[in-house]
Amino acid sequence: MAQDTGQDEILSTHALDMVTLPGGTVSSEMEADMIRGVLDANGIPTLLVAASQMSNFGFEVKVPRGRVVEAENLIAEARAAGPEAAAEAEAASEI
Repeated sequence: MAQDTGQDEILSTHALDMVTLPGGTVSSEMEADMIRGVLDANGIPTLLVAASQMSNFGFEVKVPRGRVVEAENLIAEARAAGPEAAAEAEAASEI
């Protein structure tokens, strides 16, 4: 169970179990890497699962169970912003 310590929330071991995101199963490794990039940049640990010999099964992005809602929101924001926002963010980081 989570306990309120007045600081950061302590997550139970169940909240730390890695689960596949509902929108995290994609057909290309490039898209999976982009999802992971968004999540990693926001401090959410990720795990990429792929059948290396059978790429037609796709790729799964997994996150801790306790961070699924936050991860889904970040991915939705990134998709809504589109590739233009990604290009702007990359250009701003190069300055």
